Amino acid sequence: MLDGEELAGLVERVFRPRPDERRLAILVDLPDAATPDRPAWRERREMAVDWAGKLAPMSSRTGLEPDLYFYRNVRINNADLPPGAWLHRGGPPPASADDADRSSTEPFDSIFRSHPVILAPTEFSATAPLKNAARIHRFRAATMPGFTAAMIPALRLDYGEIDRRVRLLAGLLDRAAAARIVFVADGDRRLALRLDLRHRSAHASSGVLAEPGTAGNLPSGEAYIVPYEGERAGDPSRSEGELPVQFGGDVVVYRVERNRAVGVAGDGEAARREADLLAREPAYGNIAELGLGVLAGFGVQPCGEVLLDEKLGLHVAFGRSDHFGGQVGPGDFTRPEAVVHIDRVYLPVTQPRIRVERLDLAMDDGAPVPVMRDGAYVVAFGPRP
Repeated sequence: MLDGEELAGLVERVFRPRPDERRLAILVDLPDAATPDRPAWRERREMAVDWAGKLAPMSSRTGLEPDLYFYRNVRINNADLPPGAWLHRGGPPPASADDADRSSTEPFDSIFRSHPVILAPTEFSATAPLKNAARIHRFRAATMPGFTAAMIPALRLDYGEIDRRVRLLAGLLDRAAAARIVFVADGDRRLALRLDLRHRSAHASSGVLAEPGTAGNLPSGEAYIVPYEGERAGDPSRSEGELPVQFGGDVVVYRVERNRAVGVAGDGEAARREADLLAREPAYGNIAELGLGVLAGFGVQPCGEVLLDEKLGLHVAFGRSDHFGGQVGPGDFTRPEAVVHIDRVYLPVTQPRIRVERLDLAMDDGAPVPVMRDGAYVVAFGPRP
């Protein structure tokens, strides 16, 4: 686990606290009768209590007094937060939202106004709502959905070098008109996907959150962009092709037209389930993100949690995109519980039946730029300065 000195150093490296800032909020979601607990979730709550206790005596160094808040879970990743949270007054963490001290309830708007720095080690990702709220309230938030002790080594990396690499990749994505990805499924089936990158700006998420109004994952280390979703009149999205995703032992192939998955191929249970989901929730099929993680180049190994694994290489997300600068938000889904932003990570461990044969960017001037071959970067990052 991290000791007090390491936690204080992490806060200083990630947020670079300012002299006039006084408070840091740690936000943690709670299970309830509808969403039962699990061991990793319980350990994360205990870790949050530990962090709050260790950061308190370090406030003379960081300038930030920690406040720990618990809130009822939202049941799905990136759904909107509930109205408020409960301030933890000490002792063990609540076992359930039904056991929390409601007398200490505080509206999230009030928490956001009074805490310029936020850590969110949650079960369900709060990245989308915190990104949107940060723009309004001007706080800085590090979101840590699914964080486990196995990820702690990734918090000790050289985030200055990570920042340099992801900014290089973001610069390429910014200048690109399209991305072309060729996948190989089961060793011999080649599938191609073209993503339209026009009318969009790329983002560099390096784990440094120094500017007010920003929120991002920690650990981090990726460049990402929302493909164009066709919102301009008379200018439909040009994203099209086939996108394979492995679910357990099954490979499902999505047919993409105008940046939406509109059908699936496959004869297994996963294909039937995904076809039904697309029919019920068309917004789920929105191609919401092309992400390029760099942490594999620092020796980081996948741990089975998307928070870290997506930072290791190529990933493509479905669903909500408004928090990244896209057009698809909660109002495009049938109900709040259906809102999702879900990443499909292309690593040998996570999808062993699928290989990324190549990723190329077509630049605005027509020049092609090779980015990946056989799942590894061929971009020249250059020597560390």
